[in-house]
Amino acid sequence: MGAALRAVLDTSVLIAAAGPAIEGEVAVSAASLAELHFGVQQAGDDDVRSARLRRLAEVESRFEVLPVDAQVARSYGALARRVVSSGAKPRARVMDLLIAATAHAHGAVLYTRDRHDFSAISRDVEVRVV
Repeated sequence: MGAALRAVLDTSVLIAAAGPAIEGEVAVSAASLAELHFGVQQAGDDDVRSARLRRLAEVESRFEVLPVDAQVARSYGALARRVVSSGAKPRARVMDLLIAATAHAHGAVLYTRDRHDFSAISRDVEVRVV
């Protein structure tokens, strides 16, 4: 990426009917793509599957996809530890934590529609609700 990464979009933002206008560099985590692919596979009928495939194709063409790499893995470990310290279980929200770890590793703001999913790590990752 040329400019500093400014934002990582949570899956909840990607599947919303209308997305926010976020200026600067915006990316998505490979974990979000995994969730979107799963959603396509879980579609109950052809119309839903087609709509989800269109959304997936749009996301893949519009945003840079950041991998879950060694740097993200380190961030995940630290964030999962914070979740345990808060009394919650990180395994219940693995995908959310991987998405947050992607933002954390890249020093980016995480945009979501579900603040609750990230409440235990809000001291470590800047989370904005849209």
